[in-house]
Amino acid sequence: MKKLATFVLSSILIFGAAACDTARTSSDAPTSVDGNVDNAQNVEETKEDAQSQIRQDQLNSDIRAREQRNDIVGDQTDRADSDLASEVRSKLEANIPRGQLVVEAEDGIVSIAGTVPDQKEYETIEPLAKEILGVKSVKTDVKVVPPAN
Repeated sequence: MKKLATFVLSSILIFGAAACDTARTSSDAPTSVDGNVDNAQNVEETKEDAQSQIRQDQLNSDIRAREQRNDIVGDQTDRADSDLASEVRSKLEANIPRGQLVVEAEDGIVSIAGTVPDQKEYETIEPLAKEILGVKSVKTDVKVVPPAN
């Protein structure tokens, strides 16, 4: 019975760790880089959440905590995929508050999909993602969808 419990618990933890390599900038962002945004023109609620002071503090705290953990471990550029996805998501959410983006990471390659409301925000995606240590390259499948009037 002990072996079975250990096996079940280990399986759950492994599955949970694998599932954490995807991060979304908002609840209405796609659930994977292959997904679609259902209401791409409705960005005001996403913007309000991302621009709240509490959310900004959470995003900055998340990035700092992951950087501090990597400082303790050693190599700043050797990051877990889940850390890369989370940090890039935080960076994008803080700087592109109206974006509906999903971020996935694998072996330092970051994939970003979803929508942004204008070309200027689109052009900031890759440079912002590359600011995170450990990001080797960035693939984007992001569409520009102007907000509804």
